[in-house]
Amino acid sequence: MEDTPTREAVVPRLRSRFGREYTYVESCASTQRLLPPDAPEGAVAVADEQTEGRGRLGRRWEAAAGTSVLCSVQLRPAVGATHFPELTVVGAEACAEAIRTVTGLEPALKHPNDVLIRGRKVAGVLGEASDGRVVLGTGINVNVPAEELPVDVRIPATSLVAETGEPVDRIELLVELLAALERRYEGWLEAK
Repeated sequence: MEDTPTREAVVPRLRSRFGREYTYVESCASTQRLLPPDAPEGAVAVADEQTEGRGRLGRRWEAAAGTSVLCSVQLRPAVGATHFPELTVVGAEACAEAIRTVTGLEPALKHPNDVLIRGRKVAGVLGEASDGRVVLGTGINVNVPAEELPVDVRIPATSLVAETGEPVDRIELLVELLAALERRYEGWLEAK
C-alpha cells in the first residue's frame, strides 16, 4: 500500500480547511519545528519519519520511516492563553475519533494526551503554546509491526496494524484526523 502522506496525496482528499497549507518532509527532528510562527491557522506539517519526536514531560516518541502519522497543526485560538492547555485534550479526542472512524477500534483517552487501545498506547498529542498560537503535534503508531514496538516504556505500546491485523492507510487516517480536529476545535471555540 502506497500511503506516503505527501502534499499531492493528501491535499486533494481534504474535507476541511485544516491542511490547505501543507508541508511534507521525508524526515525531520520534529514536525513541531516545521511550522513558522507566522503560519496561518490550520497550517499542517507532516513527516514520514521523526528523529527527535517528543511526548509529554520530555519523553521521546520514536517512529521508523513509513510507519506512523506524524503531524503538527497550527492553531490561533482567540481565547485567553489560560485555556490553551485544553487543546491537548481536544486533539486527543479528535485522534481517538479518527482511529475509531477508520479502523472500527474503540480507543480510550488517558488524560490529558494519550490515546489507548486495550490499555496500550497507540497515539499521543502534544500542544506547545507561544505568542498567541498553539502547535498541536500528533503521533499515531499506524503500521508499526508488533515486534518493533518499544518495550522499555511507561505505558505498553501498540499500533493499529497490531490491533487490526492489517495495514491501515495513513493518508486516510490523516485526512480523517484533520477533519475531526477542525470540527472539535470549532466546537471548543464556540463553547468559550
